[in-house]
Amino acid sequence: MKDILFQNVNFSYPNNPPVLVSIDLKINGGEQIAVIGHNGTGKSTFAKLINGLLHPSDGVVWIGDMNTKNYTTAHIAANVGYVFQNPDDQIFHSTVEKEIGFCKKIIRKKRQNIKVQIEEAIQMTGLQKYRAENPFDLPVSMRRFVAMASVLAMDPDILIFDEPTAGQDAYGRNLLKNIFQKLKEKKKTVITISHDIEFVLENFQKLIIMANRGILFYGESQNALQTPELFQTANLELPYINKLCMELGLPCTTDLVQAAQQMYDNYIKM
Repeated sequence: MKDILFQNVNFSYPNNPPVLVSIDLKINGGEQIAVIGHNGTGKSTFAKLINGLLHPSDGVVWIGDMNTKNYTTAHIAANVGYVFQNPDDQIFHSTVEKEIGFCKKIIRKKRQNIKVQIEEAIQMTGLQKYRAENPFDLPVSMRRFVAMASVLAMDPDILIFDEPTAGQDAYGRNLLKNIFQKLKEKKKTVITISHDIEFVLENFQKLIIMANRGILFYGESQNALQTPELFQTANLELPYINKLCMELGLPCTTDLVQAAQQMYDNYIKM
């Protein structure tokens, strides 16, 4: 497992003000972390610095012992898989199976279990019956899972998901929940960017809140729940569970979030 280390990282796009300033952060290998923040706080920029799509203006980003400045994005992709917010940005083949199987050409070193990885990715993402379909004939919610499967099949140590719940119904959200659980069992590092705070709090024990060109909070989700001022400072709406706890005078915990979500899921199934 590879740690992710940001050392005094700054980033600016050409001829624009700084997007990120003085980021110092360590993410241990195997952790599952959600990144939230208002639009324009640098969440996607932060993620692209991890997989080498962007390089710091100053400072260093380490993936294990790799300084990302010294490696191509293609090389880093073997260690850091990135599922884009728009799946159409990374789908190129005429069938779902060809799209997912393309990982065999991307991975340069031979892996004897590559066919097993491809099949497992198809099963994890619920795409068994869509193998022969053109991805662009599928709804965007399912195209997201095609993009995910193509990354999962490469079996990287670190996976980044950009807004995976966007446009997903109850089935898709439950499928995502199962994917994250399986990745946790595999001890993969997972970084998920999301505006879906309820989904984040239900499924991620650690949280990064971004605001003011930096990291406002990094720690246990439960600690963030018990500090509603963090959400106000980040210009984020309080999670519904915080509002409920405040009305009832109850302590707000992740256990309560999960219990409330289970009640909601049971209600949907009725």
